[in-house]
Amino acid sequence: MVWLKTLNPRQTHWQGKSVWVIGASSGIGRATASALHAQGARVTVSARNLAALEAFVQEHPGSVALALDCTDRSAMHACVNTMQATALPDCVMYCAGHYQAMRASAMDVDDMLRHLEVNYQGALYMLEALLPALRQRGSGHLAFVSSVAGYRGLPNSLAYGPTKAALTNLAETLHLDLQADGIGISVINPGFVETPLTAGNTFTMPGLITPKQAAQAILQGWAHGAFEIHFPKRFTAWMKALRIMPNRWYFFLVRKTTL
Repeated sequence: MVWLKTLNPRQTHWQGKSVWVIGASSGIGRATASALHAQGARVTVSARNLAALEAFVQEHPGSVALALDCTDRSAMHACVNTMQATALPDCVMYCAGHYQAMRASAMDVDDMLRHLEVNYQGALYMLEALLPALRQRGSGHLAFVSSVAGYRGLPNSLAYGPTKAALTNLAETLHLDLQADGIGISVINPGFVETPLTAGNTFTMPGLITPKQAAQAILQGWAHGAFEIHFPKRFTAWMKALRIMPNRWYFFLVRKTTL
């Protein structure tokens, strides 16, 4: 039966595969790039922090560093052109992220727009630059690191959550549009991961895991052909329950437990 099939081709063999990780200077992106390198992938890492990328290359022989500000449209196209000169990537993970806790009582539109640029707009630039070549080839996989914060509105997430909701919706639509072209799409929805982005949180982060644990969950999700990869499940299961909860119950419960 069609509906029982995996939503994406299973990715289990990385030896010799070309992978591009955008947002690889730290956290989930760096850990995933490291895990892929350990499995034999030819990894290209991108971020604004060139020193961090060069350190990664030193620790992972054969990998390549391409400095990139994902909010720079022309720079994104230049990076893709550079990669196409050698090998079109088999898998791309968009992991660039910006996060600052924010409530409506201290709304900062400039920072909200910065969230939009990094978390969502950069992904559009990547698609603009790369998608035509992938469609022409008829294969490839695009993964977008979103967040369970995009499931529903949450306190402190006035700037961050809407951008992740948009990224998740984008991935869902791309999957519908591109499956027939042979291009896999996955969306990665982490809970709390110990990264520089979450280091500034002053509240308890339930189910907190390490970037290395997150990377293993991502590789397992790809190996299973999953569309949505979410972790840790002991936390994200609760977030999924909130996602389908009636509004009256949802707002009452979130106010009671977080405000």
